[in-house]
Amino acid sequence: MLLKLWKPFGVLTKFTDDDGRPTLASYCDVANVYPVGRLDMDSEGLLLLTDDGGLAHRLTTPGYEHPKTYWAQVEHVPSDASLQALRRGVMLKDGPTRPADVRLLCGDDEPQLAPRDPPIRHRLSVPTAWVELTITEGRNRQVRRMTAAVGHPTLRLIRVRSGLVGLGGLASGEYCALTQQEERSLRGIVPRANGRRR
Repeated sequence: MLLKLWKPFGVLTKFTDDDGRPTLASYCDVANVYPVGRLDMDSEGLLLLTDDGGLAHRLTTPGYEHPKTYWAQVEHVPSDASLQALRRGVMLKDGPTRPADVRLLCGDDEPQLAPRDPPIRHRLSVPTAWVELTITEGRNRQVRRMTAAVGHPTLRLIRVRSGLVGLGGLASGEYCALTQQEERSLRGIVPRANGRRR
């Protein structure tokens, strides 16, 4: 079984919590499915859920280089130099990142989203911009650390795609089953070896 859910801000990526914090149980009532990877409590967007442990392993193991795409609302408008640095890969405390696909979302490409609850901090003297990043790693808070490393702290972060599977028409807190095409696209991934598909 494969589901996709738009995880809201402030929700843990698990179904139970001893401290009583909001969990996925408030948004998905399907038994025996588990989140694929993690999405931080202060991040939003696409979360895959499955009962297939082997598939979950393939989707989260770095050697498979499964791409995940995020929209990050950042402080200030990144320069071409900042975007190029992200494309090359940046140095973090746990080592350099792989190169990322990055583009500035402006004009017609700028996301049209409902305001976050609670809203992001807003300062009149600090403009914001949206950046789309596609990465093939899954380090802890990686996108936030990458944008901060080039001088643009992330204010809001939404995962919008995992491989070819996107949020589609989901609203925050909603879930649905994957289409057959989406499921085939995920089950067809194989590991990379020396930069080539095996």
